Amino acid sequence: MPLEAENLRRVGQMIRRIHDVSESVPLPDVSNWEMLLPADIPNLMCHNDLAPWNLVIGDRWVFIDWDGAGPSTRLWDLAYAAQAFAMLVEGQSVESASSRLRALIDGSEADVALREALPAAMAERTAAMLELSRTSHANGLQPWADMYVGGHGGFWRAAAHYVSRDQAAWVRALSRSE
Repeated sequence: MPLEAENLRRVGQMIRRIHDVSESVPLPDVSNWEMLLPADIPNLMCHNDLAPWNLVIGDRWVFIDWDGAGPSTRLWDLAYAAQAFAMLVEGQSVESASSRLRALIDGSEADVALREALPAAMAERTAAMLELSRTSHANGLQPWADMYVGGHGGFWRAAAHYVSRDQAAWVRALSRSE
């Protein structure tokens, strides 16, 4: 079930705080760091799996599952979170998904450059998840190999199609002029 707009803005604020605080963390030598889905020119330590299944909601809201944390970029990390939290998946109305996307990104206080780059980055990041699941299945890399046949392959295939197909809607949703 999708989060309501107010809660999506709260999540966006959390993501922004994580990224802002991460700017003070020295970036390690990225040439020795193995990342499942490396970002081009990483410049920030990121969670790399900011998604509803890693958010604990209670008296306090906290992100868990930091085992994939590593060098990345604000854009690459936010692209994954945006696709997941806005529920940009097949079967969701584009209008509702656009509204959720805007709420999350408004909460993150993303600047114009980040907003403009985000739709394409979401398509690229979602396609990268599909490719990770495909190659993991082919190479036996666990746990993604089993996840691929357990439904993740079909999920990411449909999500990648949905995110790519409706790029114009995501651009409109993230435009500051709306």
